[in-house]
Amino acid sequence: LSFLYSGLILLGGGYVILPILQSEIVNKRKWLTSDELTDYYAISQSLPGLIAINMSILIGYKLRGKLGAITGVLGITFFAFWAIVALASVLTKFTTNIYVQGAFWGIEIAVVVLIISAIREMWTKSVNSNSTFFIYLLSLFIMLFTKISPVYIILGAIAVGIFRAYIDNHNQSLKN
Repeated sequence: LSFLYSGLILLGGGYVILPILQSEIVNKRKWLTSDELTDYYAISQSLPGLIAINMSILIGYKLRGKLGAITGVLGITFFAFWAIVALASVLTKFTTNIYVQGAFWGIEIAVVVLIISAIREMWTKSVNSNSTFFIYLLSLFIMLFTKISPVYIILGAIAVGIFRAYIDNHNQSLKN
């Protein structure tokens, strides 16, 4: 039911799901910690497919196994599926309507706010040291000023993260 509710208010795609799930899954239900949700979000962005569906699979599986994953997907997609079916037949008639255009404008503004909220949440969890800030700046520079595929940037960041964990683990074992 939590995923059904989240799917009902999910407008704008997977980027806006983080604040919705933060409120529903972490703050209200306390099924996950904020760190776990952020990790699942990062994994969901890296996997092929829709972020909202990937999130519902990961969270549902953690909570109730395979049945939880299936139920999560059905919940998160139920309203979106029926909304698309309902709108597909009448969309071209309504897109020229001034009130529908106004509603879409309002939705777009709300989506921008939700995306900024998701960025703020990810920023506070991910960019928390000089080294992570450097990786952020380097990744941003590469994205903005080169034509290198984002896939390679993500893979590079994964490699740096693994290397950093190795160094931290090695330093910890030397202390012990």
